[in-house]
Amino acid sequence: MSKIYDKDWFYRALKFFVCRHIRRSFKRYHVIGKENIPDDGILIFGINHSNALTDALAIILSSPGYQLFMARADIFQSKIWGAVLRRLKMLPIYRMRDGIDAVRDKNAAVIDEAIESMYHGVPLYLFPEATHRAMHSLRSLSKGIFHMAFQADEKYGDKKPVYIVPVGIEYGDFFRFRSTALVSYGEPINVTEYLKDNISKSEPEKLVELKEILTGRLTSLISYIPDNEDYDAIWELTKIHAGQPPVSLKRRRDRNQRYIRKYVDFSKKEPEKAKTLFEKVMAFTKHRREKKISVISVSKRRPGWNMLWKTLMIILGFPILMVSGAVSIPIWGVASTVINRLKDKAFSNSVNFVVELLMHPLMMAVGTTLLFCLTPWQVAVIGTVFIYYSYVFTFDYYQYIRRWLSDIRWTFNRELRDEFNGLKKL
Repeated sequence: MSKIYDKDWFYRALKFFVCRHIRRSFKRYHVIGKENIPDDGILIFGINHSNALTDALAIILSSPGYQLFMARADIFQSKIWGAVLRRLKMLPIYRMRDGIDAVRDKNAAVIDEAIESMYHGVPLYLFPEATHRAMHSLRSLSKGIFHMAFQADEKYGDKKPVYIVPVGIEYGDFFRFRSTALVSYGEPINVTEYLKDNISKSEPEKLVELKEILTGRLTSLISYIPDNEDYDAIWELTKIHAGQPPVSLKRRRDRNQRYIRKYVDFSKKEPEKAKTLFEKVMAFTKHRREKKISVISVSKRRPGWNMLWKTLMIILGFPILMVSGAVSIPIWGVASTVINRLKDKAFSNSVNFVVELLMHPLMMAVGTTLLFCLTPWQVAVIGTVFIYYSYVFTFDYYQYIRRWLSDIRWTFNRELRDEFNGLKKL
């Protein structure tokens, strides 16, 4: 049987194809901190988990080469599908719902295989929160990532140091396709060195300490807000003050962090004043949403000028939209139908990606064939390029119209603007 870390042309070809579509899923996508990734050891990446399958896609795009993931074992039940997932460098992990025997017996073999893979240069990517949650916060980390690191060190620590590398993913919007994504690689934890320096401590003590270290480093990589009753108000205020003007994704995250710290400290130092402010903010948020006004419109210093500029761009782009929209109807229709049936809206981006990945090549094949059969080759070439970008253009244009309408509502809603101005006086 082949090793999961073996070179695989199928994996590399598929990853090249998939990554091109992942990149199309984001309007802006940046990776920072790759200089923090050690080049001399066994690597386990610990990633925050806020956006379902989109998190894995953002990570796949962030790094070339092979990447090993773990997924719940029930999706490996089919032999054929299980073989495909293995070719994709994915291993099954068994949970208590799969039976205690499976957890005890099968997980041991899977973990051994993962550790061997890491030793041979294929790093492991884990989501230690165990489940996704569309919030700028962090769940309590599970101990599995640390147990894995301890076992890797026990087996290979004398040959290669074992590292846990924190990775933070920051999205502009959890639920909207073609939003932004910032992937930040943080300062690694040298587990081998830590274990040598803390040999006298018990394993539970080591687990607690490493968990605190990783949690601290992950929260420094995202716009982290404590998960308490003030979360929504703090995030609303942060978006209003830090959202505009457009800046680099890193700078926007750093600005978010400064405002979050400001409001968290304010709530601790002056709890009564903070309570009054946060209550009024949430009342304003409720009214804003009822009027279908985006917080982006509220954050702009000159919404009127933005509205006029958007009006001009919408007029100029409308003829293109009529054609690109007609071309994109099949993808749009299928994605919208599936998304409307979702119980967990955090999967919206994942659905958009999968539908676009499967249907866009078909749309390109049919459209290109018809163009070259029915039109001169010069027109066919231009048409092929148009078809390639049509869905992205249509989606971005639609979002542009949504924000334009939001700017109009905000500009002409005097009552809500007065309510907002009252907030600034608190």
